Amino acid sequence: MAHDAAALAVELTDMATADHRTAVHANSDDPAEQLAWRRLTARHGDRLGEIMAEYGWPTAELVGEEAARAAWLIAQHADRQLDIQRHALQLMQQAVSAGAAGPRELAFLRDRTLVNEGRQQVYGTQIAGVKDGAPVPWPCEEPERVDELRAAVGIEPFDAYVARFS
Repeated sequence: MAHDAAALAVELTDMATADHRTAVHANSDDPAEQLAWRRLTARHGDRLGEIMAEYGWPTAELVGEEAARAAWLIAQHADRQLDIQRHALQLMQQAVSAGAAGPRELAFLRDRTLVNEGRQQVYGTQIAGVKDGAPVPWPCEEPERVDELRAAVGIEPFDAYVARFS
């Protein structure tokens, strides 16, 4: 199992490296670049689905901190694979409840999944676009409580967060 976990850690971090390298193409004006990005994230999502079926959520205890974060990134970017995102969300929720994963990443994945389902987000982590030079979040369930909810899971206040996108 230790060898499997080590190989899995390498595989996950390699996928995250490829993701980081090609993420600039996600919203490219070049359809071929967009397609390459979609194919990469779909391939990674498929593989994450296989990993979750075999190991459950790849926690830091199993694969190390960097590879666990890589698994989260892959789940975040599986936007066209809601079944994978929902399964990751469920397994990650269990891992957070057991103290084996962080609530901050879970909050981002929860918002991302809700937005992909066409629902309102909870933590205000997903940006819909930019209007008059200012980032506009996807609608939130309780906009008046966003900063309180964010603080509870270790995310900076909304205004500080969106300032990074300006």
